[in-house]
Amino acid sequence: MTTRRVAVVQAAPRLFDLPETLRRSEDLLARAAAGGAHLVVFPEAFIGGYPKGSTFGATVGRRDDEGRALFARYRRSAIEIPGEAFERMSAAVAARQAHVVVGVIERYGRTLYCSALLFAPDGTLLARHRKLVPTGTERVIWGRGDASDVVVADTDVGRIGLAICWESYMPLYRTALYQRDVQIYCAPTVDDRDVWTSTMRHIAVEGRCFVLSANQFAGRDDYPGDFPAADPAAAAAATIQGGSCVVDPFGHVLAGPSFGKQDVLIADIDLAVLDGAYLDLDVVGHYARPDIFRFRTARPESQERHDHS
Repeated sequence: MTTRRVAVVQAAPRLFDLPETLRRSEDLLARAAAGGAHLVVFPEAFIGGYPKGSTFGATVGRRDDEGRALFARYRRSAIEIPGEAFERMSAAVAARQAHVVVGVIERYGRTLYCSALLFAPDGTLLARHRKLVPTGTERVIWGRGDASDVVVADTDVGRIGLAICWESYMPLYRTALYQRDVQIYCAPTVDDRDVWTSTMRHIAVEGRCFVLSANQFAGRDDYPGDFPAADPAAAAAATIQGGSCVVDPFGHVLAGPSFGKQDVLIADIDLAVLDGAYLDLDVVGHYARPDIFRFRTARPESQERHDHS
């Protein structure tokens, strides 16, 4: 059987409240699994939270005590791998018997990383990817990933790749995933602009892959009352508006985009479609020009489908 049911979760954690966030993730995973999903994708920074609007007291050449205190609070709500919260996540996945992609804030040593985890149905961690370049002010609070976990995992659902938010605007990172024969491009994000859907459709066509993008839908109630929002006047509005979607390799939107509400999008994808999709486009194969353009990554050549070096 080449058809798989997938689910994209559009919801938010409770910032600085890890137990409540884990409870929410378990409830949402149960909902997706009840819908028959073989693969469930959660948004960027779902475990640990996305502190949208905070400056952490950082300006050029200066950091203040209030910002340091907020960062300490944020750091304490991150997870360690392995660790107690991670083991609880693993057990929850095993209980639902689905592949799961989830965005987490990972505490490793003294640094935080915005990471995406891929779990097998038995709760085993198949892959961890750390965001290569935090965007804008994210660089104040998160470290940078490296080439060691640029990977596409071969699973019973298909070959799954991970791209966190604006990594999808990195042409060479996308190329690295295409080289590894990605079939299901999972894009956890917090980009809630309507143009994001266009980006996901472009990537699906360019990479001849299915694209699953999960975004948060977060309201002011998902943040503590004392959280220093950048725009207090917008307290009643949604902080992150959603925009999750599922797209096929020809750019057709199979589910979503969903805005303005918590949602779990369900779609059936057929990997057999890919064989025909490669007829006229394979950007790292017959549509590439390695005699003109050269591309390589720091990963071993065994991880690459094509060697353009």
